[in-house]
Amino acid sequence: MRTYLVTGAAGFIGSGVANRLLDRGDAVVGIDNLNDFYSRALKQERLNELLVRPGFQFRKLDIENFDDLDALFRKHRFEAVYNLAARAGVRYSMENPWVYMRTNADGTLNLLEAMRRYGVAKMVLASTSSLYAGLPLPFREDAPVNTPISPYAASKKAAEVMAYTYHRQYGLDISVLRYFTVFGPAGRPDMAPYGFIEKVRRGETVTIYGDGSQTRDFTYVEDICRGTLLAEKPLGYEIVNLGGGNEPVSLSQFLNWIETLVGSRAVVEHQPSHGADMRDTMADISKARELLDWTPEVSTWDGLQATVDWHLRSECALSYAS
Repeated sequence: MRTYLVTGAAGFIGSGVANRLLDRGDAVVGIDNLNDFYSRALKQERLNELLVRPGFQFRKLDIENFDDLDALFRKHRFEAVYNLAARAGVRYSMENPWVYMRTNADGTLNLLEAMRRYGVAKMVLASTSSLYAGLPLPFREDAPVNTPISPYAASKKAAEVMAYTYHRQYGLDISVLRYFTVFGPAGRPDMAPYGFIEKVRRGETVTIYGDGSQTRDFTYVEDICRGTLLAEKPLGYEIVNLGGGNEPVSLSQFLNWIETLVGSRAVVEHQPSHGADMRDTMADISKARELLDWTPEVSTWDGLQATVDWHLRSECALSYAS
């Protein structure tokens, strides 16, 4: 039985990846610091589902702490590392940039160094479409992503280039995945899909920054998890987009669909655009098709139906959004 390390195992994507690894018969050591950036209850629910599964072990551990990681790598022989732990959220990174650099950049460095010391050759590294700010659509992996507009994006760029250094100097095999607006049931409460659904069902005011015509290449979480596992294959060092595939949807349209599915009209308040927000996103996924044989299988509409259904039937969804 192969053993994998999944960081951010209580997170939205991390828990899904851990479950898929367990489904195929592998063992998983999951780590997470269970911070309070959003509801710990939601993280605990995801974690509880993993804890009852054979082959899963959990350690409350922060990737910022190298000594703890070193002890973990001494104890286990990992087949590969799925580094899905991150400080996420573009806007909050403007308020506390230090924590983003510590987790996203320094934490990744700690993992790479532990891999080097203990002979673990493969990392799948979660990155972000936020790096493409200001570049022409659709976003391609060979675009010069040298102008990040948020500390979040800058910290992810730092993680990518440090991973390249460890590939070049020590031969580590790194798959860098740039995710595009991941959504689905039990997603992060700070993101628009979750917030929009909860406010519509509560009858509260929905705030849209900008006029609502800005677009996002929404990508369903199950497609993201499937693509993440496919990226375990040997690639050397590659950056690959995982996105909806030229199916961007405006925020206004997205909200209209939620209104239809919830069966209630939204009260909308528009605020000026945030300086850290991107205007539009659209992924060129030709590289994912070529290298990973991956394309998204769930449309934004179908994924949104599943997401709204979870919110309407979950007794805890309302409290998670608080």
